Amino acid sequence: MAKDTVEVLLEGGTATPGPPLGPAIGPFGVNMMQVVEEINEKSADFAGMKVPVIITIDSNTKEFEIEIGTPPTTALIMDELGIEKGAHEPGAEVAADLSVEQALKIARMKFDSLLSNDYKSATKEIMGTCVSMGITVDGKDPRDAQKAVDAGEYDDILVE
Repeated sequence: MAKDTVEVLLEGGTATPGPPLGPAIGPFGVNMMQVVEEINEKSADFAGMKVPVIITIDSNTKEFEIEIGTPPTTALIMDELGIEKGAHEPGAEVAADLSVEQALKIARMKFDSLLSNDYKSATKEIMGTCVSMGITVDGKDPRDAQKAVDAGEYDDILVE
């Protein structure tokens, strides 16, 4: 039972039989429209963002499995804040301000691919990404916000 794997980066909810998907899976003889429909259905939540897609194809039966990854943390933060990019000089300028609630929302979306064991530490991971993007968290430097999380200031928001 030979299985082939194809990995592509597609915009959520807008896959088409054209490039880059078509040329990548065409040689395997699977039903292209079924693949496209399933990818669009599974990636609809990430509309407007690039998502990694892994297609595993059984070359004997032509059956396939589709796994949708999550967009990079930076893309989720920018989408949540409605900004195009982070600060040119993080630390010297501020691109935007992320609330702890928004950081928790992103942490929940990315939880399976983060190294954290709980939402509190996952939220701190998201705040860490804000440091390199020049984004403050609740009006504070993200490192200070992480210390506030450790001190229990946001425990009412970060309940499991």
